[in-house]
Amino acid sequence: MEKVIDLDRQFVLWINQMVGRYEWLDIILELLVSDYLIPVLMALTLMWLWLSTKRLESRQSVFRATLIAIVSVGFSNLIVLLMNDLYFRPRPFTELDLNILFYQPTDSSFPANPAVLSFALAYSIWQTRKRDGNFLFVLASLWSFSRVYAGVFYLSDVIGGAMLGITISYCLKVCVLWLEPLPSALIRVGKAFHLI
Repeated sequence: MEKVIDLDRQFVLWINQMVGRYEWLDIILELLVSDYLIPVLMALTLMWLWLSTKRLESRQSVFRATLIAIVSVGFSNLIVLLMNDLYFRPRPFTELDLNILFYQPTDSSFPANPAVLSFALAYSIWQTRKRDGNFLFVLASLWSFSRVYAGVFYLSDVIGGAMLGITISYCLKVCVLWLEPLPSALIRVGKAFHLI
C-alpha cells in the first residue's frame, strides 16, 4: 500500500510541475478542470441523444439508458457522500507543494467525485450507444485527468472513482432488468406525455 501512495505522490508531483510552464496548456486545463464545462457538455449530450433519435425502438433504448445515467449520477453522489463519512484521504495540495489551478476542496480526495459521476454517466450510455458512450468517456477522462494535473486528486482517486462509477452504473442496469415492469411503465408514461 505504501508503494501505491508513493507512486501517487510522484505522479502528481511529476504532472503538476508543468503548471505554469505553458500558458496555453494552463488555460485549456483551467477550462477542463472547472465544475461547468464538462458537466454541461455531458448534459447537452444526453439531451441531444434524447431529441435526435428518430426510430421508436432506438428512442426507447436511449430513454432507458438516459434514465439509468441520471439515476447512476444520483446514486454515485450518495455513495461518495457515505464513503467520505467513513474514510478521509487528504488532498494532494495539503500534503505536497503543488501549483493549484483550481479552488481547494475540503472533502475527501478518495474517491474522486467527478470521476465517479462522469464515468457512471458515460458507462450508462455506452451500454446502449457505443459511439456516444465513447465520446462521454473521453469527456470523463479529460475532466478527471485535469483534476490530477491541477493538484486536486491523486491518480488512484480518479482510477478508483472511475471503477466505482462504472460498477454503480452496471448494477443499476441489472436492477432495471429485474424491475422490468416498472421501466416499461415509465416508457408508456413518457409516450403519453410525448417525451418519447
